Amino acid sequence: MRICVFGAGAVGGLLGGLLAEAGHEVGVIARGPHLAAIRGKGLRIEGGGRTLTTRPKASDRPEELGAQDYVIVTVKGPALPKVVPALRPLLAEKTAVVFAMNGIPWWFFYGIGGPQEGRRLDSVDPGGVLAANLDSKRIVGGVLHVGCSVPEPGLIRHASGNLFIIGEPTGGTSDRCRALAAAVTAAGLKTEVGERIQQDIWMKFLGNMSMGPISALTGCTLLGLAEDPGLRRVCRDMMEEAVAVGAKFGLDPGMTVERRIELGAELGHFKTSMLQDLEKGRPLEIDTLLSVAIEMARLAAVPVPTAETVHALLVHKARLAGLYPPRQT
Repeated sequence: MRICVFGAGAVGGLLGGLLAEAGHEVGVIARGPHLAAIRGKGLRIEGGGRTLTTRPKASDRPEELGAQDYVIVTVKGPALPKVVPALRPLLAEKTAVVFAMNGIPWWFFYGIGGPQEGRRLDSVDPGGVLAANLDSKRIVGGVLHVGCSVPEPGLIRHASGNLFIIGEPTGGTSDRCRALAAAVTAAGLKTEVGERIQQDIWMKFLGNMSMGPISALTGCTLLGLAEDPGLRRVCRDMMEEAVAVGAKFGLDPGMTVERRIELGAELGHFKTSMLQDLEKGRPLEIDTLLSVAIEMARLAAVPVPTAETVHALLVHKARLAGLYPPRQT
């Protein structure tokens, strides 16, 4: 297969490296020192007691890679308005675009059914730029349950997790999902085809929308949040609000709130991606992890006071650091 991983950071680098090692024609989109390191020393994956080095074609220009069978997008939410229009050189007639990202995507209500069917979520696609630049028929949803980091340019450290779930927004299974799942599983990352990808996205989202923002505000690791009674209570309150919102759209949390917190704690003193972004001075995924939850709550007419309070505090902190757009006057 010809597969492009657009955004070869932590999780994207893991996917790209494993698929390249498995013999697929892999291209990765990266930039800066990370791109230079991949070109010079290869894309290295460290984990499970070994270091794997592969040499996928690496570029910061999609047109150099050409049309693909699959494009797997693993960038952070704030980058999407520039990324989605840049996908065009990678797209052939049947190219599928797999969004394997944190948070709720703009297309979440495509195929969900009910009165909100087909709604574009404005908090994650203001003005409809993303929807206008990508045919919804190309979209495949993805959820990655892996813990990775980039300790130095060109090196991916795989610390935990080994599950990738993909699925059609409209539900059911498809040949393109089954083929990609088989390829990624053969490459070493267990991959399942979810019959309702929105449900899989929602289950991961419940942890990210609470623990990510609280960790960024406090500097706590996942285990630190779980062990602090006050912070644990705030996380629990946020999740319970989100569970009530999800129920209005037929979304099941899949487990108790307490179990979801413990699931994060099992990763130990692992820094959430939002905390890592804050420490590295990168734009925060506030909209895909929290603003969207508030938008969905308003659609469902469910009050979410804890989420709104945390959102206000996080936006203020991010703006002070120059990591979130300034208030419009």
